[in-house]
Amino acid sequence: MDDYIANTVLDQYAALPERFKPARDSDGVSHWVPLAGIVLGDSSGRHECVALATGAKCLPAAKVPAANGCVLHDSHAEILSIRLLNYFLIQECHALAQDRHRISPYIRWRDEKEQTIHRGLQPFTVKESIKIFMYCSEAPCGDASMELTIQAQEDATPWPVSDEASSEGVGMGPTLRGRGSFSELGMVRRKPARGDSPPTLSKSCSDKLALKQCTSLLSSLATLLISPENAYLHRLILPSSQHVPEACERAFGASGRMCLMADKTWPGGFGFRPFQVGSSKRVFGFSREAIASRTSDPKVSNLAALKTGNVQETVINGILQGRRQGDIRGASAVSRRRLLQATFEIISLLAIPRLLPTLTAGSYQQVKGLESLTGRRIVKKDVIERSLSGWLPNTVDYFSIEPFG
Repeated sequence: MDDYIANTVLDQYAALPERFKPARDSDGVSHWVPLAGIVLGDSSGRHECVALATGAKCLPAAKVPAANGCVLHDSHAEILSIRLLNYFLIQECHALAQDRHRISPYIRWRDEKEQTIHRGLQPFTVKESIKIFMYCSEAPCGDASMELTIQAQEDATPWPVSDEASSEGVGMGPTLRGRGSFSELGMVRRKPARGDSPPTLSKSCSDKLALKQCTSLLSSLATLLISPENAYLHRLILPSSQHVPEACERAFGASGRMCLMADKTWPGGFGFRPFQVGSSKRVFGFSREAIASRTSDPKVSNLAALKTGNVQETVINGILQGRRQGDIRGASAVSRRRLLQATFEIISLLAIPRLLPTLTAGSYQQVKGLESLTGRRIVKKDVIERSLSGWLPNTVDYFSIEPFG
């Protein structure tokens, strides 16, 4: 099954036009780039790759306040694929809201008896027969890849932690920057970056995936519409060379840093649902390993490619390729602004009284602070305080919005 899921993602990527692939150097060797894809499978044996992304870049913290909801903060492949999954599910909800007789392979309406405080009040849910798989061509950055980082060093002496590389949060431990001091395991880390690059406050993919074992793969916006009950990752598949079982158990498992979350549940359909981790023998042709076999100096691509359904995009520095920073037309379909617009359209169609206050919000931050998202905020706070100590919030991307309707 693991090879089958990997093949499903890799075949989808192979079918993309060449402009979605990394550039080549003058010597003809391509740049490398991480790939991630999300596959939805059902009990009949049907499997579909509904979200596919490449990417390895992250927006510096200093540029986040000017993003205006249009610029992607985190363009790592794993995170982009999750955003694409949310876009896909929101579009499925939109189709159902427009035609109540339509049947989706993945989403269904919830009965009134299902909509409770304990299970969540959302009108939609992912079907119970659906399992969610993710394939990644590289081990997620952060704790799940630290052994690989150590093995790659000519000098295994841990890098020192500088004042710039660590931060203190109120009531929290230190947050280490990137891959520094790699002998410290089980730590929350920022996105890896060169020592001379602008710092980010975006947490590593390992940390974000660990948190999503409790919040589900749904974003805040999708959680307004879809119950988290059936929206948890079932299995993560990595190439054999990237799978270090002890690292994955430490980063994600109930016997690792998430041990205090074991068997934990929260109102609203949330709970700790640790995903399985498997491995595949398939190797992505643009992986770091594949490109390093052809050159002594592999370079990472600055291009991110995104695909779900009919949406295909190339993104550079968080905006659509060819657009300028600050141009609202450069906003990706999975940007905060575009996802918010799509969510507003569905809420307007549904006209559910509990959700209507969303349409009068004047800013994205007001939407995130809605009472209907209180349960999700409680889960996130609990997990960060007890299992992911050192997690610092990113710089605020505050942007105003016109009331909908």
